[in-house]
Amino acid sequence: MKRFWFPGIFALLCAGSAAAQTTGGSWEAADKVFGAAGRDLPGDVHRYGWPRSDLKVTIGGVPVAPGLALGAWAAFKRIGKGDEAITMGDLVLLESEVEPVLGELLAGSFEILAIHNHLVGETPHVVYVHFHGHGDPVALAKTLKAALAKTKTPAPGPPAKATAEQEKIFEALQAALGRRGTMAGAILQVGVARAEPITDGGMEIPPSMGMNNPMNFQEVGGRVATTGDFVLVADEVNPVLRELHAHGIEVTALHSHMLREAPRLFFMHFWAVGPPEKIGEGLKAALSKVATK
Repeated sequence: MKRFWFPGIFALLCAGSAAAQTTGGSWEAADKVFGAAGRDLPGDVHRYGWPRSDLKVTIGGVPVAPGLALGAWAAFKRIGKGDEAITMGDLVLLESEVEPVLGELLAGSFEILAIHNHLVGETPHVVYVHFHGHGDPVALAKTLKAALAKTKTPAPGPPAKATAEQEKIFEALQAALGRRGTMAGAILQVGVARAEPITDGGMEIPPSMGMNNPMNFQEVGGRVATTGDFVLVADEVNPVLRELHAHGIEVTALHSHMLREAPRLFFMHFWAVGPPEKIGEGLKAALSKVATK
């Protein structure tokens, strides 16, 4: 049965008492729909990823690894007392895939939060569709699987491992950035949570559901390619933009990923290729303008 979603119901489910607490339980049934287990993350979040390894995307001659900027994903979190969940994420699509995917998401009573670019100058052009769903986890998973079936997104395979030389470059990057990350194959991922809680329709959204100032890094011929997005309140937008510009980091998009968030948030995407120390210093300067933990 399809479940229709309204903001007032969301607030009621999440207000006060034990009804607002997340419940435990297995995600095995949803995993079975996708044919692969998701990852358990902080905040009682269960996340799936589908890198678009079928796409051969380049920017200015630089090949964009799937894990750098082409990773479709969905994060699930249980709410209420029963087997109710929400899911948020975004799908990485070619232009020809957008309408078929939207059709499947709408048929499953998902909300569409945004349709836009994250990169500039990439070939082929890539579109990102952000979504929000609520209901039974298995039904949500089936809708996302049907949407993915409208694309050529392959099943996730084992990621390539970083070489010793790549790890050395990432060490220099992290030293300059002043933050440590984790390796996802040969891609370094760094996430920095905002200082204040973020809510959507009255429910707190953990950093692991896309609210953690994600920054990804790929080694390119001894240099580093980086992309990601800063999660900002209004007064932080231009200070961060100025720091990125001053450090030679291109701002590629500024927009919303949500509809009912508090505080109001802006997502600033960026792209740069350069020495790891220079990239790390520029992103550190930009982060200094953001209220982070």
